[in-house]
Amino acid sequence: MPSYKRPGALLPMSTGYCPGCLHGLATRLVADAIEELNQQKNAINVVSVGCSALNLYSWCGDDIGAAHGRAPAVATGIKRCLPDRLVFTYQGDGDLAAIGLAEIMSAANRGENFTVIFANNQTYGMTGGQMAPTTLVGQKSTTTPYGRDPVTTGYPLKMCELISVLEAPVFVARYALNSPKGVMDAKKGIKKAFELQLAGKGFTFVELLTNCPTNWGMSPLATLDYMNTNTVPYFVPGVYKDKEGGKQ
Repeated sequence: MPSYKRPGALLPMSTGYCPGCLHGLATRLVADAIEELNQQKNAINVVSVGCSALNLYSWCGDDIGAAHGRAPAVATGIKRCLPDRLVFTYQGDGDLAAIGLAEIMSAANRGENFTVIFANNQTYGMTGGQMAPTTLVGQKSTTTPYGRDPVTTGYPLKMCELISVLEAPVFVARYALNSPKGVMDAKKGIKKAFELQLAGKGFTFVELLTNCPTNWGMSPLATLDYMNTNTVPYFVPGVYKDKEGGKQ
């Protein structure tokens, strides 16, 4: 597919994301995978509260909004009632790893047959840039103006590592969207996760490392360098679990 062609799963409109935000790229990669699998009319996108909710305005297909952190529970109900549909959640780190931590871990532990797309930008992007569960040690936020101190706030949660040790999940992977290679690997990983779900294999989880120029207080270009220096060394990209094996 030419890189300049808009996938049919996205409406012809401007993104609602801030300039330079990689959420828009993540949304595009999901849409590409849906189109390549010919699942546009079969896919159901479940989002909850946060910047992730902005992609509700972009999708040309079925969308459902969930309460904050509850997208996995909603996706569970949908997939059990409509097992032939391609069901996925699209969630940020504050949503998934904080208020929704019990939801995501329980769904993964049960091996629910849907896919989670997890956009990790290490901040509460929509509500003011507060510290999130994934905010890096030393990283400044509106609630940690001197940088995150693990003595008082603990360490950043590594969701791929946590989920991969559970027995049920079949595919768990993390990709960084700040390089062309990372983008292409992410697209393959998302497509594989969807294929495994459509084959009835079980729970799949794809983490996408993203940025937040607005709340990081940086230019979009500077955030890409920050990710290379700080985000990627801590949240190491890679496939953390692949029960089915095979090429990605």
